[in-house]
Amino acid sequence: MTAFQDWLAAAAQRRRELGLVRSTPVMDPANPMLDLAGNDYLGLRTHPAVIAGAVAAATAYGGGAGASRLVTGTLPVHAELEAALCALTGAPAGLAFSTGYAANLAAVTALTDADTLVVSDAHIHASLVDAARLARAQVVVARHNDVAHVAELLAESRLPRAMVLVESVYSVLGDAAPLAELLEVCRAHGAVLLIDEAHGIGVTGDRGQGSAAALGISADPLVVITLTLSKSLASQGGAVLGSAEVRDHLVNTARPFIYDTGLAPAAAGAALAALELLGEHPEMAAAVRRNSALLADACGVEPPAGAVLSVAMPGPHEALAAVATAAEHGIRIGCFRPPSTPDGTSRLRLTAHADHDDLDAACLLLKELTRG
Repeated sequence: MTAFQDWLAAAAQRRRELGLVRSTPVMDPANPMLDLAGNDYLGLRTHPAVIAGAVAAATAYGGGAGASRLVTGTLPVHAELEAALCALTGAPAGLAFSTGYAANLAAVTALTDADTLVVSDAHIHASLVDAARLARAQVVVARHNDVAHVAELLAESRLPRAMVLVESVYSVLGDAAPLAELLEVCRAHGAVLLIDEAHGIGVTGDRGQGSAAALGISADPLVVITLTLSKSLASQGGAVLGSAEVRDHLVNTARPFIYDTGLAPAAAGAALAALELLGEHPEMAAAVRRNSALLADACGVEPPAGAVLSVAMPGPHEALAAVATAAEHGIRIGCFRPPSTPDGTSRLRLTAHADHDDLDAACLLLKELTRG
């Protein structure tokens, strides 16, 4: 064996010893399970209108956008999607990307430079961590949801610009960021507040408009919002929302936008249809939060701010055993294991969906798995 093969084998053996082996199981549609693991928060992924939106866009524009959006890849459905996202959130302008990951990479790397301090919350999503690593900025990590620490780090900086990276709802603990307080600190120091609304759009606010819009700060010139289309909006892709100047800067400088083929028409059409359904049925957002509270009560944890909640387990082997037991009962749950967790613990990961009408049996099983 070569040194490369030896290295791969040793890494695989180490993962097996630690209970950290991951795989890509193929879901069997003929064997449906109650999904408490996926991110289809509004239950719209297989909604006829969403499928029809995808089909209509693919029929009109083809299977792919065909090029970078700076060449021939910007299609009418992209403009319609961006306008619909702005209508929902109240943001002045938006720019769609092929993934939410790309949206975060674009926003951080294009809106910062060597004269920028990036203050990163300790629990932010991996895409923002990677974006901060790729940026030419100076990066410091703030204690999770510690506004005073953010203020301290901003006050210590001697750089002319700063950006603070947070999520509106965090994906591991399910807790909310203190956005109003953070924006007040950012205003005091002239810093940009980047809010990842991946777990907020469709779930928080009285009509699923997201946390920033619910607080009335989505149009603030110091606020930049990133989001994914792959969770509540039942599709794939991402977007950055902000001022017209921010959009123009991204179009001209963001490498994940300039050098990537435009968002596939079917994905844009599906997300656009999901936005229309959310507008017609804003009560879906409350249904998600109601179901997440039921799951949290069964597990004996605090209700989350959004759809995602987690339950600490003794270790990765115990977490995997609980997942397997749930599957035997027809319930799909997930788990977080290091390095996916910021605190290094193994956790069961549960997601609430708006279309789950009867969770009694699931709650009874979860009570056994998490409190036994």
